[in-house]
Amino acid sequence: MSSTAAFYLLSTLGGYLVTSFLLLKYPTLLHQRKKQRFLGKHISHRGGAGENLENTMAAFQHAVKIGTDMLELDCHITKDEQVVVSHDENLKRATGINVNISDLKYCELPPYLGKLDVSFQRACQCEGKDNRIPLLKEVFEAFPNTPINIDIKVNNNVLIKKVSELVKEYNREHITVWGNASYEIVEKCYKENSDIPILFSLQRVLLILGLFFTGLLPFVPIREQFFEIPMPSIILKLKEPHTMSRSQKFLIWLSDVLLMRKALFDHLTARGIQVSFWNDAFWKQHSSPV
Repeated sequence: MSSTAAFYLLSTLGGYLVTSFLLLKYPTLLHQRKKQRFLGKHISHRGGAGENLENTMAAFQHAVKIGTDMLELDCHITKDEQVVVSHDENLKRATGINVNISDLKYCELPPYLGKLDVSFQRACQCEGKDNRIPLLKEVFEAFPNTPINIDIKVNNNVLIKKVSELVKEYNREHITVWGNASYEIVEKCYKENSDIPILFSLQRVLLILGLFFTGLLPFVPIREQFFEIPMPSIILKLKEPHTMSRSQKFLIWLSDVLLMRKALFDHLTARGIQVSFWNDAFWKQHSSPV
């Protein structure tokens, strides 16, 4: 390679790095900051599972009473096309009965057990007297001004359409966010109703990380408005540390190093994207001066 070619190559690379760094720090030089219709600094996962039976009206009422900023819940659809709030499609874990929600009419759904294991906390149970699986519209009616994060748990076109119709019926498009870890589900949600903000799917989270580490992220437009991820350390809450191998502990450490990047969170926040991470019954939002 000639010295001239080397000079141009180094100049181009240097210009790219400087521009990437500048736009990472000040992304609004290129991108218009997204309008934040609400802030979810404290998000009650499944209504604050661990304090009440998950995804019940009692859990949601308690969370709102103590001042949560946003409710997070999960949705499925029954045989008679009612949108219900439940984390699991199969009700064996939650009710003790091995049956799928989609195979029953709403009036046929069994009640929750009086005590449930908290799936994201080792040796922890939640209990409560409210053991009824609620309808999504009941939650909307009870909390008309509370932002709600909806996890569309199954890739079902009718479910997505019904949720969209309910959001519009209750005039909640400005205080609702929806999506799933599945890229296909998120795409269907956006296609069904682009006025409802969407979450990052797992595929998109991995893409964002790749773009961040290659310096390309500041140049790429982003459609999503909510970046929500679990903290890798949550695995330590699910398993006894002494039962984990060195390789497992190393993978947790590596995931933590790669994922928990303040510069990434600051950049997304500066673009008007809300960043939240969870490690227990509640999610907390990343905050940074911008």
